[in-house]
Amino acid sequence: MTSLSFERHCDEIVSQTERLTAHVRGADMTAPVPTCPGWNLGQLLRHVGGDHRWAEEAVRTRAGGPVADELVNDLTAYAHEDASFLIPWLVEGAAGLSSTLRAAGAAALAWNPSADRAAPVAFWARRMTFETALHRADAALTAGTEFALDSDLAVDGVQEWLEFSTFPEAFEPRPDLPDLLGPGRTLHFDATDAGEWLVDLTGERPVWRPGSDGATATARGPVTDLLLYFYKRPAIAIETKGDTALLDLWRTRSGFWLEAPED
Repeated sequence: MTSLSFERHCDEIVSQTERLTAHVRGADMTAPVPTCPGWNLGQLLRHVGGDHRWAEEAVRTRAGGPVADELVNDLTAYAHEDASFLIPWLVEGAAGLSSTLRAAGAAALAWNPSADRAAPVAFWARRMTFETALHRADAALTAGTEFALDSDLAVDGVQEWLEFSTFPEAFEPRPDLPDLLGPGRTLHFDATDAGEWLVDLTGERPVWRPGSDGATATARGPVTDLLLYFYKRPAIAIETKGDTALLDLWRTRSGFWLEAPED
């Protein structure tokens, strides 16, 4: 369950997009994005704007099934972007998504990729908030500018990730990866400025809760760095100890929804 309101998420979609554009004004749109191999800065912005329009269509049409996502990942035609067009286009898409979400209301139902059936559109408000914020971090890294995130927003992002870590795709056996669940496997995430969470991997599925009981492995640091660490972005303030291989496996498995779809 989110710790922030639907209205806050709608606000943040616009705010995070405006802060994203501030990072890249005057930057080289062809600069490669280190954290998104194969994309340059212009393609990253196209991806974010495509995400906003994808979500907006799902909410506006109250989609009952998957919405075409060519705007999200088919970026080969956008290797040489014009910032004078792209930045206003990005801001326009964020405003349109926020407006459509508000008009629908948090409880309206529409398809989203995490559910088998139509679900409350509050999902889209939260997901697009962090889709935008994390790619803002990518843009800041590429442009050589500083990235910061409000603590309460970063906490909500951490909790969203922890919720994804309980989906079957995050723990069911896979032939290409070691098993995640097993006896004595617990993870401790210590946000030194915001709180602590424990992930229990000893049962039939992962369970997470606030707390700091004895754990097999720990990742510790400021909450924004912890969120970046989950997403496998540079997070130099994070310290890890214990079974770091288990931490890495959990991050990989919990990020199943970030994997590119197979052709």
